[in-house]
Amino acid sequence: MEFDENAQLDSSQVRDRRGVSTPLAIGGGTGIVGLVIFLAVTLLGGGSGDPLSLGAQSPGNLSAECTTGADANQRQDCRIVAVVNSVQDYWGDAVDGYRTAPTTLFSQATTTGCGRATSAVGPFYCPADQSVYLDLAFFGELQSQFGAKGGAFAEAYVIGHEYGHHVQHLVGTDRQVGRDTGPTSGSVRLELQADCFAGVWANHADQTGFISALTDQDIALGLDAAAAIGDDRIQESATGRVDPERFSHGTSAQRQRWFTTGYRSGEPGACDTFGAASL
Repeated sequence: MEFDENAQLDSSQVRDRRGVSTPLAIGGGTGIVGLVIFLAVTLLGGGSGDPLSLGAQSPGNLSAECTTGADANQRQDCRIVAVVNSVQDYWGDAVDGYRTAPTTLFSQATTTGCGRATSAVGPFYCPADQSVYLDLAFFGELQSQFGAKGGAFAEAYVIGHEYGHHVQHLVGTDRQVGRDTGPTSGSVRLELQADCFAGVWANHADQTGFISALTDQDIALGLDAAAAIGDDRIQESATGRVDPERFSHGTSAQRQRWFTTGYRSGEPGACDTFGAASL
């Protein structure tokens, strides 16, 4: 994935808390994998150590260091800024009354409107403060622990998914869904719709002025990431068995299917997972 070198980035949409010390606790909102990842990491032995041993990065000055698309082509944190800008540029036009939501970069743990959260929770959207939270270390774990190939668009898919939750919050969809689980639960339908919304944005990404045309390889990396964090794959890796009654995000195949639905259609209206007879 390449960015327009002359694109002007708005770093005010990304807050940098990396390296800021925060008391640790488990919390968070609606994430791409959320507590599913926390439980899987714990069961796999990845959560038994002191999270502080991961090490912290010193926060940078994104406003000075991430100014153009050329910076996004060189640095991961600037790339995140560019993707956030692109996603919000699209939804700002697509949703009446869209309100910009910041993404907060953190390391290890942070405070949010949904309570304190650790990196083990994975990237998530907190509806209480309408913000996305992301530890960049997650993308390394996505490859090392969950077997994804990674890449720039795998990261972009994650961000697009979280902003899909912001759209759901703005239109009130998330407030109609309980905490039930299961293969056809509201939780699964909410997450699959966020995957679909990520695909809708991807369809329009090259029209936002930040991202050059996406390639088939980019989309393949996004689909690979979606598959890596399907409920079935995570459960089987963590416990050796699959329990559909505990599904909260959808299977690998379902996550790929709904991202593809959004990408091919380019229409938010195609993402009606709640009205779909089959997921």
